Amino acid sequence: MQLVKVGLCAFGMSGKVFHAPFLKEHPGFFLSAIVERSKEESKEKYPDATIYLSVEEMLKNEDIDVVVVNTPVQTHFDYAKMALEAGKNVIVEKPFTVNVAEAEELVRLAESKNLFLSVYQNRRFDRDYLQVQKVISEGKLGTIKEVEIRFDRFRTEPSAKEHKENPALNGSGSVHDLGSHLVDQATQLFGFPEKLFADIFSMKGTDFANDYFEILLYYKDDLRVRLKSSVFTKEDHFAYKIFGSKGSFLQERTDDQENELVAGAIPEYGKNWMQPLKESDGILNVLNENKETEKILTSSEPGNYMNYYQQIYEHIVFGYALPSLGNEVVQNMKIIEAALESSDKGKVLDLH
Repeated sequence: MQLVKVGLCAFGMSGKVFHAPFLKEHPGFFLSAIVERSKEESKEKYPDATIYLSVEEMLKNEDIDVVVVNTPVQTHFDYAKMALEAGKNVIVEKPFTVNVAEAEELVRLAESKNLFLSVYQNRRFDRDYLQVQKVISEGKLGTIKEVEIRFDRFRTEPSAKEHKENPALNGSGSVHDLGSHLVDQATQLFGFPEKLFADIFSMKGTDFANDYFEILLYYKDDLRVRLKSSVFTKEDHFAYKIFGSKGSFLQERTDDQENELVAGAIPEYGKNWMQPLKESDGILNVLNENKETEKILTSSEPGNYMNYYQQIYEHIVFGYALPSLGNEVVQNMKIIEAALESSDKGKVLDLH
């Protein structure tokens, strides 16, 4: 098996949970370099990786094939650009960048150097989203007319992460953080909208970056898709509500990969390392062929973030399609940027 050598730009929560475990367990990857500026926490689990004190120093390693830029979003552009200029393929954590101009420049640079640029949209591999995708593709709901996708939390106290909480920093706040997932799922399911309207602000107060958003996407044929997030939601909502001409589907947010990884789970390669659900997590309510109502409790199949890295590996070795390629996620950045403008101006924006 061809071995792909990977360098990790940081060993914080993202590196420890979403990247390093999968790179270690996948037999086609070798985690050969990790940047740790002041500690050597990675040595215990990844003793074969060389520790570097800076991204600049790591990029001098000519053996590295792929660089994972998993630093704060405000640094994504600079580090991704450095890596591309050093001849490395790049995976960038979501959100891609702080604005559209940066994202487009990185896409052009990658294309000019014949390198790949992928954005780590891991929640395409969540069990709940995959179930929604499956139900819609089966056509049981008929013509989709209204959709709501939510990602709520109950975090009324600010975090200690300056890059996420400081409203003066471009790219801070929930719209870039959680919004990048919801926008990506909306565009994956329904494509690029025609117009949007957004309401964005900070429930914790103006000293903090936005922590609430509601983005209404207008599609042709009168489809409306609402994306919503709040940090003052103690009681869970259905994360997905899909309404069509033949019925509706309600899906809970039940993917637990992040929590399992934080707790130390090992994502074994080649199998579903998450356990099946013991209870249903969805409600499908549709009209059958006799126009009689059928209410069915559904259970989603386990998701697997390993599939992202499997697709990256297959792209490198076999030339298969690249997951969440940069020029695709630029479209998501356009929606995020337009949503901020819409909220600021209090008006519907035409995206075309």
